[in-house]
Amino acid sequence: LFMDDNSPPHGARIVTAGLQELGVSRIVWPAMNYGLNPIEHVWDQLKQRLDDRTPPLSDLAELYVFVKE
Repeated sequence: LFMDDNSPPHGARIVTAGLQELGVSRIVWPAMNYGLNPIEHVWDQLKQRLDDRTPPLSDLAELYVFVKE
């Protein structure tokens, strides 16, 4: 099962053909519908926690540790 937001790259012929070849079913969703895409809520929470962090993270290693916590 593959959930996309109907953005142009997700509808490209090569993507569609690859999903069909792999036997992946597609669910048709309204384009850019924030409320139906649960991962958007995760990204929002992560962004908020990063924005609230003092001092800001200085490199990818710190980001990795922060996300794991």
